[in-house]
Formats: sequence, C-alpha cells, structure tokens
Amino acid sequence: MDHAAQIRQMLGGLLRASRTTSLEHLPELLAEHAAGAGLQQPVIFVSDIQQQVLRQLTGRGQNAGAGGAELTVDGTLAGRAYQRVEVVPDPVGEAPGGKRWWIPVTDGVVRMGVLRVDTATPDEETLAAARDLAALTALLLVSRQSFSDSYARLIRTAPMGVGAEMDWQVTPPPAYAGDGVAVSAVMEPAYDVSGDAFDFAVCGPLVHLAIFDAMGHDTAAGITAGLAVAACRCARRRDAPLTEVVAAVDAAVLEQFAATRFVTGIIAELNAETGRLSWVNSGHHPPVVVREGRWPTELSCPPAAPLGMGLGMDLAAVVCHEQLQPGDRLLFFTDGIIEARDADGREFGLERLVDELLRHCSCGLGLHETLRRLARAVIDQRRLTDDATALLVEWHGRAEETLVV
Repeated sequence: MDHAAQIRQMLGGLLRASRTTSLEHLPELLAEHAAGAGLQQPVIFVSDIQQQVLRQLTGRGQNAGAGGAELTVDGTLAGRAYQRVEVVPDPVGEAPGGKRWWIPVTDGVVRMGVLRVDTATPDEETLAAARDLAALTALLLVSRQSFSDSYARLIRTAPMGVGAEMDWQVTPPPAYAGDGVAVSAVMEPAYDVSGDAFDFAVCGPLVHLAIFDAMGHDTAAGITAGLAVAACRCARRRDAPLTEVVAAVDAAVLEQFAATRFVTGIIAELNAETGRLSWVNSGHHPPVVVREGRWPTELSCPPAAPLGMGLGMDLAAVVCHEQLQPGDRLLFFTDGIIEARDADGREFGLERLVDELLRHCSCGLGLHETLRRLARAVIDQRRLTDDATALLVEWHGRAEETLVV
C-alpha cells in the first residue's frame, strides 16, 4: 500500500471509529490509527481557557488529564507552535533516523492546542499526514467539548464561579476568520467573570458584533449580560435594523429588572464586502481603530442611554458609520481593562491600552495572538477591579489569504 493510501486509511478509519467514542478514548484511538501512516506516539495537548498552559489529554478516568504533562504557552516549543500556528520541529525529541514535531490543532482559526507526534522519516508527505491528523483531531475535540465535563475540567486551572459558567455558555467561540474578516475575544477574570459578554455572528456579507457590560459583579449581573445577548440575537435573527435591536435589548432588560439593572454596550455590524462599519453606542466606551498598525483613532458616536433603563425617548439610539480600510484592526472593550490597577493603585488607562495594542500589532503577529498578549499585559501587571473583556476585529476585504490566525 502506498503512503497516500495509508493516510486515507488512517483518516477514514479514525473518523469511522470515533463516531461512538468518548473524549477519554481519543488518545488511544489516535495512536492506533496513526501508526499505519508512519506517525508514532501522538499526544494531544489542549489550551486552558486563559491560553497560558497546554495540558495533555490522557483520557484516564473521569479526569481526562490525570497524570498528564502541562506545558507553558510562553517559552516552549509547543507554545511556539500554538502561538504562531506553525509546525515546529523538536530537536531534543528526535529519534534515530526520525523527528518529533509540534503541530497546531485548530478548528478553523480557533486554536485548541497542539499535537505532538514522532515520524520515522522527515519527508514532506509524512509531515502532511501529521497535519491532516491534527486537523481531524480538532474536529473530534469540537464534536465532544459541548457535552464533555472531562473536557471542561481539562481546560480549567481553577474553580469557576456560577456567573462565569453562565457567561462562557452564552458567548460564541473566541475566534473566527472568513470572507476577509477575523474576530478574536477574551474575557477576564476567566473563572470569576460575571457581567461582561461578547457576541459575534455571520449572516451573508454582514458580521454582527456586540459587547456588553452589565451593572454589578454578581450572579445577577451574569444573568443580565446573558439576557442582553439573547435579546440581541433574537432581534437580529428576525432581520431587525440596529436601532430596533438596541430597543429590543433595552425592553428585555427593563421588563426583567424594572430599571434596577442596566447594561452598557455597543451593537455593531460590519459589511465584509465593503468595510462599512455601523454601530450604536449605548453608554459604553467608544471603540478604537488602529490603521496601518500604528495610527490609533477613537471612534466617536453620540451615546444612547444604557440598556434596561427605558430612557430611549430621552437618549435615542444613533447609528454611526465608519469606512474601514484593508488591514484595520478595531478594538471593543469594557471598562475593566482600563480600570485595572497596579500595586500603587494606578489605573492601566486608555492611553496605556492603546500603546500596548500598537506594540503588539507591530510585532507581525496574528490577530488572536495579538489579543492574547494584550490581555496578558493587562492581567499580569495589574489587579482587575471589574470584568475585563475585549473584542478585536480585523478587516482585509476579500483578501482572505492575508488573514493570519
């Protein structure tokens, strides 16, 4: 059997065998089918929620990571493969006559982890088979993560609060790319967030975007943010214009909480074909656009009333517009980022946030790695006094080949 046939047999056999296989059995299933294509000792590592460590999926018992290795995203070969979404050879792990590789495991552009695999020969055909195996591994992980508590335990490095559990359930995956648009998001503190939420979705040429910051930092705040997301989706899925989407969120929060709770936010839509951005600002911090990787501009828009107060007649929603240029990066954020404080009580501030964004944009990194490093710059040096959420969007028009994960 030639190598191409072996690869087809590996992928087809793995796909068929995985239909009734739980997450815990994926490691042994991969090892069994990969061997026939010259891939030895495959090991799956998945990223934690905060993208700080890569944890081995061992499949042992109720804790799928029991006894497994844990590698840092920063400062390791595995982390380099994850950060840059590229295949990285491991000279330390080379076997006689062969090689060890670290291969990114991605669902589209959602970075899920890395696959470590040994090959008897370093030829391109075998390496292509390893990439295909990593791609199929991503699909197998995605198909199980929504109902697998083992997966949830594996990607958590700390206990999660109830509010955070709700928030993570209502938000979409933290990354997307397609039709010339890329989107990336972070929410912190990941295990104690309660009141922030983000949302994005695609419908034809339109990319819908939203960020919300609910009053307070308790379980009720998490419920309020979740309600805002649900009302927003409900209205836009019946093709309501932006002003009606805003009104629907306002009405839903007001009906539930009778003006005792409110939400600030930005609800926007980006035409992926033209780069035309339209948005409504409901008492929220204005977004920032970075042009050519170095020119930041705060996008002003007359603010409407916070949502849930029933003040639409006094502070009506105004739809604002901006024409993006190819390569523009657009940042939406909640106040928890700029209000984060250092040991001396000094706030991070908008100026520092923009400076950090420019610094990371200038490094030639992909959108998702840029935002990961921006979040770490805030969290590692500051104490969060509130939820901190960011949504970073990049537009390249129809030049989809220029999108970098």
